[in-house]
Amino acid sequence: MTEALVGLLAMLLLAFVRIPIALAMGIVGIVGYAYVRDWSWGAAFATAQTKIYETGRNYTLSVIPLFILMGNLVTRAGMSQELFRAAYAFIGHFKGGLAMATIVACGGFGAICGSSIATAATFAKVAYPSMKKYGYSDALAAGAIASGGTLGILIPPSTILVIYGIMTGTSIGQLFAAGILPGILAVTLLCLAVRYVTWRDPSAGPRGERLGWRERFATLQGFGWFALVGLAVVGSANLGLLESDDAAVLGALAVFGLSMVYKGVTSVVALFVLVMGGIYGGVFTAVEGAGVGAFGALVFALARGSLTVKSLYAALVESARTTSMLFLILIGALMFAEFVNITSMPKDLIAFVTQWNISPIAVVGVIMLIYVILGTAMEELSMILLTVPVFFPLIVHLGLDPVWFGVLIVVVVEIGLISPPVGMNLFVLKTLLPQVTTGTVFRGVLPFFTVDCVRLAILIAFPVISLYLPKLMR
Repeated sequence: MTEALVGLLAMLLLAFVRIPIALAMGIVGIVGYAYVRDWSWGAAFATAQTKIYETGRNYTLSVIPLFILMGNLVTRAGMSQELFRAAYAFIGHFKGGLAMATIVACGGFGAICGSSIATAATFAKVAYPSMKKYGYSDALAAGAIASGGTLGILIPPSTILVIYGIMTGTSIGQLFAAGILPGILAVTLLCLAVRYVTWRDPSAGPRGERLGWRERFATLQGFGWFALVGLAVVGSANLGLLESDDAAVLGALAVFGLSMVYKGVTSVVALFVLVMGGIYGGVFTAVEGAGVGAFGALVFALARGSLTVKSLYAALVESARTTSMLFLILIGALMFAEFVNITSMPKDLIAFVTQWNISPIAVVGVIMLIYVILGTAMEELSMILLTVPVFFPLIVHLGLDPVWFGVLIVVVVEIGLISPPVGMNLFVLKTLLPQVTTGTVFRGVLPFFTVDCVRLAILIAFPVISLYLPKLMR
């Protein structure tokens, strides 16, 4: 166990001196592996070579660039503004309505983007000016944006869940299904936090402009046609009139065709339902669903006229850059995990828990506390890649469901991202909104931090919330 602890410390020191986290994990993994194998550098480099090769040719990993491309294409089509406008149309006239609309829009944008920091950064530009226009307090505005941004890594398709699934051998489709209900719970609780703030201080979140029903439904243009197509496709498959694969193809073509006519929020919601419904129903694999999503996003961007040759090139380059970064981090993490696995650390942790007869829930509670602390100082992906090799063998030994544990990890990372003093979302928000003081940001995020802790307690106490949908999957 000593070797693994020294390796963890060495990796953190390398990261502290600004060596990229991928290189830090890779260096420690190779050197540590060689040390444990009696300084057998040949074995260490052979293992590194194998990890690089296997990662590069892993078919399942192709889901990552496809979902990233999907997010980039839809984002460049101006989807964040559309989501915010649609949410505002229905709930903006309530007290705190703009803040609640921001949270709802963040949830929708997170389902496309999959990045917490990117979601927070986007809505700092989209939602903050509107909230200031209507006299919202800086504390409530900053808190809503920072906490809403965390939804980007939970609501599927989530890159974090994909990486976790690949590292642990857990079904990505089941992880996606497991993230849906906790995501809805998160949006609900965060909106309740807004209501609490405005109840305590009505001036913090004044009512926005009330729109007529005609204007509200205008933001959902085409909803009837999309719903009709969905019912027809699902009904035909259930009645045996069409094979499920044929129904999925026809449904996809219908969604793509309608997206060329109806270019608002509804088309993107339909695309999300198509992708997740196909994966959930067993018609698509996660990779096939990602391919459908990326192509649908391309159709959507073309329909809105927002995709030029230059913007397409920029989206492809950004997707390639992000994918390369993620793959490098993953390769480094796999090397580090190989080193940890051949040390005695996993067995020692299991022996410690067995010897002291610690309850599984207590173990989960300690792990969650460690993640909250790490989340205040580390980027979410690096944190999960670093710690999963250490904790996952213990979770398996305790007989806990890996899908449930994966959801808990993401939730607790969300809490870490808005935990003072240096949660990453707080740092991003302070950078983009320099006129808002650090104290104001901290004060604004506290109610949302509290309800996120309540959400974590609920998910730990009631695993069925996370596991209900995965158990129904085909």
